[in-house]
Amino acid sequence: MNKTLKRALSGAVYVTIMWFGTSYSELSFHILFSGILIVCLYEMWKLRKGNTKVLAFLYVLIPFITIYYLPNVRSNNNEVLIFDPSLILFMFILIWTFDTFAFLVGIKFGKNKILASVSPKKSWEGFTGGLLFTVIISYISVNYIVLFENIQNSIIISLILPVTATIGDFIESHFKREAGVKDSGNFIPGHGGMLDRMDAFIITIPVLYLLTNLL
Repeated sequence: MNKTLKRALSGAVYVTIMWFGTSYSELSFHILFSGILIVCLYEMWKLRKGNTKVLAFLYVLIPFITIYYLPNVRSNNNEVLIFDPSLILFMFILIWTFDTFAFLVGIKFGKNKILASVSPKKSWEGFTGGLLFTVIISYISVNYIVLFENIQNSIIISLILPVTATIGDFIESHFKREAGVKDSGNFIPGHGGMLDRMDAFIITIPVLYLLTNLL
């Protein structure tokens, strides 16, 4: 199968599973992220084989523990917690938007590398393009996905998430460079391992949790 087509099809399946698993029910949400956690821990264990693993495992564990608190919101009478995955779906949209447009803009215009020794393909031009489109999509989608008290909160989140996504990518790239591999695994055809797909979320999730409690 053509490599681009294979990547597009597996990417579409991945997005569908993530969206459906997160939004269908509280049970599917827990099953999905428990499964992702197990796969990510296994891939990190392989990456750190022969090296210390404590910080690497914390890097994976903290966001996947924190994410279980994100969909818990107070009911209208503020007496009980109810399951509402809107904030996580909103995060998906912003991260996927940033990744897509950072890649496209970076391929076309990228010249100034952010940290070439760790991730040689990431450029400031790509980051800026991804950030711009993330803010635009945040403004468009916020009223349909999740309701904040005001639009400024969603804009603040859309400005911060590209930074956390990039940091998460750099940290995972560092682990892969130390292990001497290109991908964390081959779990998703054409995309590498689960860690390769989740790296942008790993720093973003705990930061988003802090932001939503502050905002």
